[in-house]
Amino acid sequence: MRGDKFIKLIEEKFNILETTREHEEQLTILVDRNDLPAVVKYIYYDIGAYLTSMIGNDERSINKNYALYYVLSVEGSKLPNDPIIPNEEKCFITVKTLIPPKEMTYPSVTPYVPACVWYEREVYDMFGLVAEGLPDKRRLMLSDDWPNDLFPLRKDAMDYRFRPEITNPENEPEFTFNEPDGDLINIPLGPMHIRNEEPGHFRLFCDGDTIVDADYRLFYIHRGMEKLAENRMNYDQMGFLAERICGICGYAHSIACIEAAERAGGIEIPQRAQALRIVCSEIERLHSLLLNIGLACEATGNYTAFMHIFKIREYTMQLAQLVTGGRKTYGNVIIGGLRRDMTGNEIKQSLETLANIEIQVNEIWDAIMDDKRQVKRWKGVGVLDQQIARDFSPVGPNMRGSGIMRDYRIDHPYDFYKKIEFTPSIGEGGDVFARIYVRYQDLKSSIHIIRQCFELMPSGNLSIKANVNIQAGKYAMGYVEAPRGDTTHWIMQGGSQKVYRWRARASTYANWPSLRYQLRGNSVADAALIVCSLDPCFSCTERVIITDIKNKESKILTEKDLKAICRKKD
Repeated sequence: MRGDKFIKLIEEKFNILETTREHEEQLTILVDRNDLPAVVKYIYYDIGAYLTSMIGNDERSINKNYALYYVLSVEGSKLPNDPIIPNEEKCFITVKTLIPPKEMTYPSVTPYVPACVWYEREVYDMFGLVAEGLPDKRRLMLSDDWPNDLFPLRKDAMDYRFRPEITNPENEPEFTFNEPDGDLINIPLGPMHIRNEEPGHFRLFCDGDTIVDADYRLFYIHRGMEKLAENRMNYDQMGFLAERICGICGYAHSIACIEAAERAGGIEIPQRAQALRIVCSEIERLHSLLLNIGLACEATGNYTAFMHIFKIREYTMQLAQLVTGGRKTYGNVIIGGLRRDMTGNEIKQSLETLANIEIQVNEIWDAIMDDKRQVKRWKGVGVLDQQIARDFSPVGPNMRGSGIMRDYRIDHPYDFYKKIEFTPSIGEGGDVFARIYVRYQDLKSSIHIIRQCFELMPSGNLSIKANVNIQAGKYAMGYVEAPRGDTTHWIMQGGSQKVYRWRARASTYANWPSLRYQLRGNSVADAALIVCSLDPCFSCTERVIITDIKNKESKILTEKDLKAICRKKD
């Protein structure tokens, strides 16, 4: 079966305590924690894999231990001189290890596989598990004044209603940025900055106008969604919550979350629903890519191109309305299929809208390419070196712009993608221009894919009545090639058909760690453009919590409340 060949290779070098298969292409091996770094390194570099996700879990009620899961996509390195792994052999191998509660430490994998660094920092924040040898032990997700002995994702750590004491701003501990040696200028950018739609604190360490190094801090609006869902929601409710992770690629999160549950439960949805899920995913890709290309023009002062691109983007919203009934593709996914079908007339109108989008995309791209000043502004800026990309496992256009062909629609085809023919785009040079070029080619591919779905989509039911009955302790992963790269959701089933552990890894999470290398050697004037070319998604919410620091009372303001406050202001 798929993956067995690689398991034999691993067994020749290491002692595997147990092997399990969660899905046709998803396997897990249990190893001693002292073997963990060597096993992950062997799969990553010697067999040829990329890090998909890493999950910490409190399994004391299951096996009396904490557990770590390093999920690796075995697809080959994709570098020019390395062996190619055929599509029919590609799989996911998860390396699992157990950690006794009395010890709470494990050897860090990061010194051997740099892509693990953010995951291992997060596991300390959430569970208190210490990675011995981790080069960067700073907090990643929790606020600076979060209590040192409180770890939110431990099962016995805290009541859902508990709110830690709030520290007055003047008493908050100072976050330490990694500043290089030398007489350098320290330029802060954010957390709130006119070029950032969302909060993120960047520190640029400069020699004159040249960026020598950079550091950054995010998670200013961490929302604790994983904790919110555990033991409380059913899977349809989780899909609705997963859509709220992002205002741009929320459909990708919803599909990944729901398909993780469907894989764990062995649920096969109708072909028509598979096709329409792909149509919605590609519509989401269209409006997301147009947004980023437009912002890359606006960041360099090309407001004319920006406005034209946003006019085209409006047609993609109309397309979404034809398919789902709403200008966004949200609220349509359920376990077992979709809520809403399309009529023949709606399909006809969609094809006409697609033709209009295709014409206008090509016209605006030709106009942008004729603008030598615009092209010069993008070329040679913010280069992501191919070896850095190999070490840090970035995803999507950020990776493919560096000449490495990674795309889950091809490497691990799912749903109706198995029937679709297309070639993912790839760039050269790893600079801002290469990433923008990949996104333009992705636009053309999406239009081609949507047309094929309408042509090949069979008639029939749009959903099945799914009886979700997943064995407690069983886990599985759902994944989607979102506009920014692969998005993955990992779930473990608990008792009473509720989720025990939910891990959502957005594509931007995989793209952040290598950003500092893209900033190095560029001018300060290019910093905002480089961050923009990453197409970052920090986090989105329509709600805000207002806390009175005197009486420590909190109040949630809804969108309606916020608008009312805004209108009252002179």
